[in-house]
Amino acid sequence: MNSKLKMIIGVVAVALVSAGAAGGAMWWMNAQEAHAAPAEGKSAHAEPKKKEKSDKPVKYITLDKVIVMLKRGQNEATTHYLSTDLVLSTDEEREKEAKDHLPLLRSIVVRALSNHTMAEASSMSVEQYAAQLNKTFDANYAAEDREKPFDEVMIGKLIVE
Repeated sequence: MNSKLKMIIGVVAVALVSAGAAGGAMWWMNAQEAHAAPAEGKSAHAEPKKKEKSDKPVKYITLDKVIVMLKRGQNEATTHYLSTDLVLSTDEEREKEAKDHLPLLRSIVVRALSNHTMAEASSMSVEQYAAQLNKTFDANYAAEDREKPFDEVMIGKLIVE
């Protein structure tokens, strides 16, 4: 047999075995979940709670390259920075307003994140950053008695150095 043909047959065989193993694992996990749910008093086919408030298509807007100088800690001689890209989820009706608010949002992010030291910033998870920013945006818009033009902010990229 030709060596290329052997290699192709080998690759196809490995792919089939991998697909079978993945399918078997999914079947087994679903079977375990189905048995565990009634024992907990839950329906095996319960609908997951939806976080979305509307059926409108979601639009995503990016706020790129927000760079923040971190606060120096005690006995810290070097300057540290945090760089992040944010993703805002909104709908078509509020998309233009959200884009118009990007400079304000950048300012709010810089103000909120510049209070962290390098030690604090490097110990936080991406989820903690997103939660802090969402809380900060909620407070800012509530203080101005205005509605946020987006549903939530997510972290697209985060670099702490």
